[in-house]
This record gives sequence, structure tokens and C-alpha cells, in this order.
Amino acid sequence: MMNERHGGPWDRGRADKWYGRDIRPHYFEGATYQSRRVEAVDMTQEQVDEYSSGDRWQTLQGETKMDIEVMTGGLTD
Repeated sequence: MMNERHGGPWDRGRADKWYGRDIRPHYFEGATYQSRRVEAVDMTQEQVDEYSSGDRWQTLQGETKMDIEVMTGGLTD
């Protein structure tokens, strides 16, 4: 079962795709940006796969933050 915890590998893969960032598997041990960031070299294959799954999920949603900004004229939060 996929762990969708905020800051976890799946969440980070999804967020990186949403914000148009490069694919760089990582996750945070706790709160995003407020806890230790774990890089790909220190991740298990399962964690890297979760990151990739989040990226794929966001791709299947068919939109990114940039898409929304274009449609709304930049009026996003």
C-alpha cells in the first residue's frame, strides 16, 4: 500500500511534477522542509518506486501548477 504522507516519497514525487521540478527522488523524514531531507542515494528501491509513482500519478491528472497559472492568468495561491 502506498504511503501518501505529506513529505513522504510519493508526496514529493507528486509535488515535484506539480511544480515542474526535475525528477530527483527524495523525501523528508518528518515535516516537509522542516526535517531531514533523504536523498535518492539513501533511499530504498521501494521508496524510489513510491516517488516515481507520485510523479506518474500527477502526470495522469493532466495538469501542473504552470497549466493552472496559464488558464487563470496567474491567479493561483
